[in-house]
Amino acid sequence: IAGMEKYIDDQGLADLQATGLAVAKDLEPVRLSIDLRVQHVVRDEIERAMESYRALSAGAVVMDVRTGEVLAMASVPDFDPNNPYNAHDKDRLNRMSAGVYEMGSTIKSFTTAMALDSGKVTMESRFDATRPIVVGGRRIRDFHGKGRVLTVPEVFIYSSNIGSAKEADVVGIEGHREFLHRLGLLSRMDTELPEVARPTEPRVWKKVHSITAAFGHGFSTTPLKTAVGVSALMNGGYLMPPTFLVRNQEQAMASATKVVQDYTVQAMRYLYKLNSEKGSGRRGTVAGYRVGGKTGTAEKVVNGRYSSEKNFNAFIAVFPMDSPQYIVLTVIDEPKLENSSRSATAGVTAAPIASNIIRRSAAMLGVKPDFGHESSALLVSSQ
Repeated sequence: IAGMEKYIDDQGLADLQATGLAVAKDLEPVRLSIDLRVQHVVRDEIERAMESYRALSAGAVVMDVRTGEVLAMASVPDFDPNNPYNAHDKDRLNRMSAGVYEMGSTIKSFTTAMALDSGKVTMESRFDATRPIVVGGRRIRDFHGKGRVLTVPEVFIYSSNIGSAKEADVVGIEGHREFLHRLGLLSRMDTELPEVARPTEPRVWKKVHSITAAFGHGFSTTPLKTAVGVSALMNGGYLMPPTFLVRNQEQAMASATKVVQDYTVQAMRYLYKLNSEKGSGRRGTVAGYRVGGKTGTAEKVVNGRYSSEKNFNAFIAVFPMDSPQYIVLTVIDEPKLENSSRSATAGVTAAPIASNIIRRSAAMLGVKPDFGHESSALLVSSQ
């Protein structure tokens, strides 16, 4: 009735079986891209995080950025397929593909990439984030403002709302909307899994919509869509529809579209690595695996207003950054600080989930750790 089993049935298998034309010996096995070992790690970590942070839900997806294959994907709370008495409860949906959310500052990945790809902004460009900006009655300020002019890398690692808004302003309203469509963030996903939600956006974009969309407010997309879009920024600039079936790189490239320039890809790889070293992504790193990442702490809308008490948090991790192979996107809804009722940010909730998944599964995925100077011989004494 759902999932990949429904997809396989809908390819005509159910009709054949109903007429008695399909028997076991005639059927070829269907091979999924899912790695059961990584799938186990993912579910284990999100369940542990949901419990630890007393959150409403949590989820994660692991993808191969070179082929678009989904290697693991889960969200909790879920249900036991062997006893699915609660399968239709409204909180049991597959959040990664069938839930739409404002993805917060993870969207700044696309804002910065868009500005760079437009040719109107370079890594040396500067944006004045000295004071808040007011547009359409909205006052845009920084969460941890530096109160000064910021370079493009600083806008990214300090996650400046003001700087991101000004990056979008340089590109313009139509160019901004076009870029988000080009990266697939505003259209329904084309993949085998039946449970996919349609993103939402304002019917008419005005300047205030472009400004707020720059830092992830005002439009909603799925976590899986977000992971697919970031994959394109990391894999050489190619957007490819995600797949839950085995696919090689040649097959993936046949369905891929070049969406950003090589310069943009190199810049984004650098920024992701920098953010894990000096910015909000530090808790998402894993020694030896060269992880880059971007956090997103989105305030949820409660009674038509953004609430500082309720967050939807996300973290995007990419590894190894010298030649990106895998992306891990984690989400957690309304997490609370341990031993407190205060809401927690993505850096302390969603990032560690990704770190734990990478730590436990990188070796299974064939990524060898590189400890740099740690793996070379050290001269301890000349005596």
